[in-house]
Amino acid sequence: MSSKHEEALIVEYDRTGDTDVLEVRRRPRPPAAAGEIVVEVIACGISHIDGFIRSGRETDWHEPFPRRSGSDFAGIVVEVGPGVSGFTPGSEVIGHVRSGAQATYVAVPTEALVPKPKNVGWEVAGGLYLCGATALDTLDDLRVGAGDVVVISAAAGGVGSVEAQLAKHAGATVIGTCGDRNFDYLRQLGIKPVRYGDGIHERIQEAAGAPVTSFIDNFGQDGRDLANRLGVPPERYRSSEDRRDTELRLLSDDAEAVAHGTRQLQRLAQYAADHAFTLLISGFYPLEAVADAYADLNKLHARGKVVLGTHPVTTYRYPKARDVQEARA
Repeated sequence: MSSKHEEALIVEYDRTGDTDVLEVRRRPRPPAAAGEIVVEVIACGISHIDGFIRSGRETDWHEPFPRRSGSDFAGIVVEVGPGVSGFTPGSEVIGHVRSGAQATYVAVPTEALVPKPKNVGWEVAGGLYLCGATALDTLDDLRVGAGDVVVISAAAGGVGSVEAQLAKHAGATVIGTCGDRNFDYLRQLGIKPVRYGDGIHERIQEAAGAPVTSFIDNFGQDGRDLANRLGVPPERYRSSEDRRDTELRLLSDDAEAVAHGTRQLQRLAQYAADHAFTLLISGFYPLEAVADAYADLNKLHARGKVVLGTHPVTTYRYPKARDVQEARA
C-alpha cells in the first residue's frame, strides 16, 4: 500500500495555450481531509473540453493558475479521512472532479465516488465519467426511448458512441453520421451508419425508413439546418453548444451538481457492467505523455476514448491501425 509521504505526479499549466503548456509536476501527495478519500489513480480520461479550457476558448472558466486538467478517473482507495464510511483502503472506485484527475493521486469527497464493477476494465472506468454522463443527460433530456428514430452526428466519438449505444439499448432506431472508416465500427454496435457530405439528408431518410424524431449534433456543422429538413421538432434537437453547456454543468463543483454527476456515474457503471454499451479505448498513453494524448484527440479521428495510464506495462509506442490506414490513404 502507498505511503502518505509519497510524492504525486499531476498535470498542471501556468497559462492558456496549446498542449506545449502542459507540464507533469511533482507535488506532495494530497492528504485525506474530513469526508475525503485519497485515491491512487490507475487510469484517467481526456476530453475536448479540457482543451477548450486550456486554450482559453472556454471563457466561462475562471480558475486561477496554475490550473489542473481532467475530470475522469478510476483507481484504488489508499486513505480515508475522518467521517468516511462505505469505502476502505483497497476499494476499487470510479470518480469525478472539476479538474485535477490527471494525476497519480487525487483527494475527493466520498460524494464523488462510486464502486468500480469488477468486470469493467480500468481504462474504460477511467474514461467513463464526462463522456458517459454527457450522453446520459442528453438522452434523458430528450426522453429517447422505444419507437424513436434518432440521428447522432460524430457517432463514433466518445460521447456520440455512448449516446448511440444507450439510445439503442432504450429501444430507439439509431442512425450515426460518420466518415467511411467508421462504418464497420458502427455496424458492429447495431447503429446504421450514414456518410457525411452532400446528399446526407436523402441518405438519412433512406436509412431511417420512418420519420426522424430526434437529432443530436456532436459535429457542430449545419446540424440545425439538417434537423429542420428532416422535420425534427425543435425541442428534440440538441446542438454541440448544448453539449458544451451540459459538460460545464457536469464539471461544476456545486454540491447539487456533484451529486447529480455521481448518480449518473453510478448508472453508467451499471450499464457498463451489464454490457449495455462498450466504450472503445482507441488511444492509451502514459501520464507523462499527456501532450501526445491530446494531440491524438485533436486529430478528431479517434473512436471512443483516449485515456491516460499511471502504471503502464510499457511506454513503447505501438502503431495504431487507424494511423497506418490513414498513412496509406
